[in-house]
Amino acid sequence: MGIKNIIRLFLNSVHLDLTQNLKYDRLTKLIMKKIINQDSNCIDVGCHKGEILDDILKLAPKGKHYGFEPIPVMFDNLQRNYKGKAEILPYALSNKDGESTFQFVKNAPAYSGINKRKYAVEHADIEEIKVELKKLDKLISKDIKIDFIKIDVEGGEFDVLRGAVELLKRDRPYVVFEFGLGASEYYGTKPEEIYSFLNKEIGLKISNLSDFVKGNKSLELSEFTELYNTNKEYYFIAHK
Repeated sequence: MGIKNIIRLFLNSVHLDLTQNLKYDRLTKLIMKKIINQDSNCIDVGCHKGEILDDILKLAPKGKHYGFEPIPVMFDNLQRNYKGKAEILPYALSNKDGESTFQFVKNAPAYSGINKRKYAVEHADIEEIKVELKKLDKLISKDIKIDFIKIDVEGGEFDVLRGAVELLKRDRPYVVFEFGLGASEYYGTKPEEIYSFLNKEIGLKISNLSDFVKGNKSLELSEFTELYNTNKEYYFIAHK
């Protein structure tokens, strides 16, 4: 385990949120402990190094789990590290099958995605690679009930959701997803669209992470839109 991960785990354990991302990490872990059972089946979209997948495996050792990571070097590491523990797949999830260019930010891989976006790093070193696009609905068997999904794909979250409409309607899982300025607008996604899709079409409510942990009421469309437009929050959970 690297020194950064050790520091992150320590800060999470003492509830010291030095950054918004650390706050979201801590809250996501709290939510996962609350909603994931030993036999829950989970999906990690944008698996990266496997930090969330590690927690999933601890919380649900009897479940069936999937990790999606299209960056070849990261996919190779994940496949090696989680062999026999989770099914790791090399696809970029979307609302269509096919092929696409993908912006691999070599000096900040966490910002990588299908479309170019705003990067919080100077002189982003981008290598454009080709990736295979897949719809989640075509990859997960209808016989497997999915209980939890995490989606962090640097702006392309709505396309992932639209490619999983059958799964979402069938299983109505908890979905922790990123949706914020600096990324989502580069995919043409508006807060009204994603709210309508999840709330009206799928039948799920939307909360910010801290409100969900506290048991507060879910967000109305106007509240969700304001949080997005002001960039006060950029991680949310869809839930029953």
